[in-house]
Amino acid sequence: MDYLLLIAGFIILIKGADLFVDGSVLISEHYGIPSLIIGMTVVAMGTSAPEAAVSITAAVDGSNGIAVGNVLGSNMFNLLVVLGITAIIKPLLVGRSVLKTELPLSMVATALLPLLALDFFTKSGRPVLSRIDGVVFLALFIMFLLLTIRSARKQASEHEQLPEGPAENASVYPNSDPSGKDVQDQKKNRLGKGLALAAVGMAGVVCGGKMVVYSASNIAESFGIDQTLIGLTIVAIGTSLPELVTSVVAALKGETDIAVGNVVGSNIFNILFVLSLSVIVNPITVRFVSLVDSLILLGVSALALVIFLASRKLNRVWGIIFVLMYAAYTVYIFMR
Repeated sequence: MDYLLLIAGFIILIKGADLFVDGSVLISEHYGIPSLIIGMTVVAMGTSAPEAAVSITAAVDGSNGIAVGNVLGSNMFNLLVVLGITAIIKPLLVGRSVLKTELPLSMVATALLPLLALDFFTKSGRPVLSRIDGVVFLALFIMFLLLTIRSARKQASEHEQLPEGPAENASVYPNSDPSGKDVQDQKKNRLGKGLALAAVGMAGVVCGGKMVVYSASNIAESFGIDQTLIGLTIVAIGTSLPELVTSVVAALKGETDIAVGNVVGSNIFNILFVLSLSVIVNPITVRFVSLVDSLILLGVSALALVIFLASRKLNRVWGIIFVLMYAAYTVYIFMR
C-alpha cells in the first residue's frame, strides 16, 4: 500500500507543479510582474508550505531536532539538488536582483541562526533560539516582503506605462475589437484561469508532498532505519520535493527565473518565516550538529554566490558538481 501511495504522491506532485507554474506565469503576465519576483514570493511560499507545516508542528510538540533539521536540510537540498538538477536539464541564468539582494539575504539569514542561537544558553549549557530571536527573523522577513512588493509595483507601473495601441492589442488578442472591451474581458479570463490553476496546482503540490513523505517514512521504518535519521533525511528531502518538481517543470517550460527565484525565495522563507514562527511558538534548543550544518550551508551559499558572480549562470557541469556535493553531505550525515 505504501508503495502505491508513493507512486500516486509523485504523480499528484508533478501534475500539481505543472499547473502551479502555468498559473503563476499567467498571473505575472497579467500584472506585468517579472517571473523572478513571482518565483521568490508566490511560488516560493507555496512550495515551502510542507516545511512550514512540519517545522511548526514539530516545535509545538517539542521536537526541536526535527524543527531545525528540517529547515536546514531542506535549504541544503534546495541549493544543491534542486538547483543542480535544474541546471543539468537547462543551464540557469541568474538575474542581478538575485546576486545583489536575495542570495546575500539568504546568507545573512543562515549566518544569523548560529549567531542568535549562541547568544543565549539554557541551564544545560546548550544554545537556544529564543522568542526574541524569532521576532528578529520575522522582522527581516517582513522587510524582504516589503522590498519585493515595492519592486513588483515598480515593474507593474512601468508595464502599464508602455504604449498599447490597437495593432499591439490585435497581435496579442486577435479577436478583440478596437474599443478594447474584448481585450479587457480576455485579460480578466486569463487572470481567473491563472488564479484557478495556481490554487489547484498548489493543492496538488502540498497533498502530493505529504503523501510521498508519509509513504517513504513508512517504507524506511519497515527496513529498520532510525527514526531520527529519517527526520533529517527523508522528511527534509520530502518536504523539498515541491521545490524540486516546480523548478524542474519551470525550467522545462523555459521559465528559468521562476526556477531560480523559487529556490532562493524558499530558502529565505524557510529560515526567516518558518523557523521564526516555530521559535515564537516554542523556543528551540539547538543541537551543536545543527550549528555545524548551518555553517556548511553558509559555505555552500557562498560558493554559489561566487559562481554566479563569475559567470552569471549555473551550467550543467556545476549542476553535476552540486548534486555530487549533496551526495557527499548525505554520506557525512550517516557517518557522524
